[in-house]
Order: sequence, then C-alpha cells, then structure tokens
Amino acid sequence: MQIWMNLVLGAQLISAIAMIGLVLVQHGKGADMGASFGSGASGSLFGATGSANFLSRSTAVCATVFFACTLVLAYFGTASLSKRPEGTSVFERAGAAAPAASGASAAAPVAQIPTAPVAAPASAAASSAAPASPQKP
Repeated sequence: MQIWMNLVLGAQLISAIAMIGLVLVQHGKGADMGASFGSGASGSLFGATGSANFLSRSTAVCATVFFACTLVLAYFGTASLSKRPEGTSVFERAGAAAPAASGASAAAPVAQIPTAPVAAPASAAASSAAPASPQKP
C-alpha cells in the first residue's frame, strides 16, 4: 500500500509541476490582439490557433490527473486511519497516551532542582516608599 501511495504522490507532483509550466506558457487574452496585427503567431509550431488548443487541453489533462491523485491520496489517508484501534481522533490518541506517561513518571523518581529563595533587599523596599532625594558630595 505504501508503494501505491508513493507512486500516486509522485504522479501528483509531476502533474502539478507540468500544470504550472503549461499555465505559465499560455498566452493571455490580451496577447491575441497583437497577433491580429502581424506579430507572427501564424508561423508557430502548432499553427495560428493550434498552440492554444494544445496547451489548454494539456492543462485540462494535468488538472484531471492532479484531481484524481488528490482523491486517491485522501482515500489512502482515511483508510490508514481506520486501521488504528485506539481511535481516529488525535484527541482520543493523546488521551490514551497521557495516563501511560503519567504512570511511568510516578514509578521513576524525579530529581528536584534546588532553587535559592530570592528576597528583596531591605534598602530597596525603603527607597520605594520614600521619594529619592539628590545626594550632595
């Protein structure tokens, strides 16, 4: 099953890259105005309108392959979730793992990190109550 998932993912990546390239190569609707004034579009490899048909059909094929691969990957992802016995939700799996983790930590002693008590100096408390006066040398 993992081999099929990798093959479908590869096909999806290839179709996505091809679709991006085909969309970037296509001319916009504004480019056709220049072709009517003799920009040389009739001398192209596919003829006057052949490239537009070829590129748009190729883009449609790539989009169909991409969409089909997306549906197949979603099916494989859902099928792998249904095989898990703990549950399908992330919250259910986290709740099942939490008691096991707390039981393991109770059995092993945890080293306490000693901390020194922090006390405010008495002079700082007195100076905050009384306004500060400038000292003369």
